[in-house]
Amino acid sequence: MTEPVATAMAREIAEIPAAAGRLLAQTGAIETIVARVEQAKPRVVVFCGRGSSGHVGVYLRYLFEARLGLLVSNAAPSVVTAYQRPPDLRDALFVVVSQSGRSPDLVTATQVARKAGALTLAIVNDAASPAAVASELVLPIGAGPEHAVAATKTVVLSMIAGAQLVAALARDDDLIEGLQYLAPRLSRALACDWSAWADRTADAPVSFVAGRGYALGGVREIALKVAETLRVPALGYSAAELRHGPRASITPATPVLVLRQNDEAAAAVDDLVRDLDGAGETVFVAGGRSGTLPWIGDDHPICDPVVMLVPAYLAIEMAARRRGFDPDRPPHLSKVTRTL
Repeated sequence: MTEPVATAMAREIAEIPAAAGRLLAQTGAIETIVARVEQAKPRVVVFCGRGSSGHVGVYLRYLFEARLGLLVSNAAPSVVTAYQRPPDLRDALFVVVSQSGRSPDLVTATQVARKAGALTLAIVNDAASPAAVASELVLPIGAGPEHAVAATKTVVLSMIAGAQLVAALARDDDLIEGLQYLAPRLSRALACDWSAWADRTADAPVSFVAGRGYALGGVREIALKVAETLRVPALGYSAAELRHGPRASITPATPVLVLRQNDEAAAAVDDLVRDLDGAGETVFVAGGRSGTLPWIGDDHPICDPVVMLVPAYLAIEMAARRRGFDPDRPPHLSKVTRTL
């Protein structure tokens, strides 16, 4: 991709590899959190986040369940903000994920969770934000300023920080090693041109993104970026869930991006791709030997879906500019979304 860096979104995507390297080199906060979590011995983990931060929670859900065997739930802030019925959160680890740490519903949910007996952890970019202050533990991602409304750098770093935590809690040497290759792989991914997918998506009435397991958080995140930046309705589904009804709405006019990591979920993803190809649908595949998009080759299956966000983000940003949209300022959005 040789087009000039013209937007804050593009600059922030380009900063991801270096920021990831800095984050991975800092382990002090992780060690402190691991010691406290092991002392608390939580039986359940509850993730709380909106939008892109919510997608980080989806990604981390698979890590906490598959690598640590802990049951994971997604928080519903309206239970405490609208219905004012706080649940019993004793023996729970409550994790709030937020780039700004300032949305009132997330802050309130964190405060209530702490009062209800949960061990609270904030994964945030601003360690002095209200969500961080409300939490007992803070895992700062150190992304630096992010000016584009569409979050990119903070999403990737939040996923990496969570993966670091899981690797440390699980004593997972394989994942720890895989994380060490992340920064150079993210740098190489900057050269992967997925514009064929993004340009086709930008001209579509609706588009789909699919994957399974560790990729599902990235699937939903890419769908959100398509909707808010390219202004095209986009739906992110599990490759399995897509067969339970939504498959009927896919046609050659509705392109499908499929993310494939090389693990136990790959067979189901491959089956979906064969089905879509056989029906003549418009399919773009990232990862695996049958991949149709430029890729740097498969590595650790927990890390690869995070790396795949980089070429997707870049392609979306470029497609938006080609259509005269400002990717830094999607309509009806602000950098700090204040919901209650």
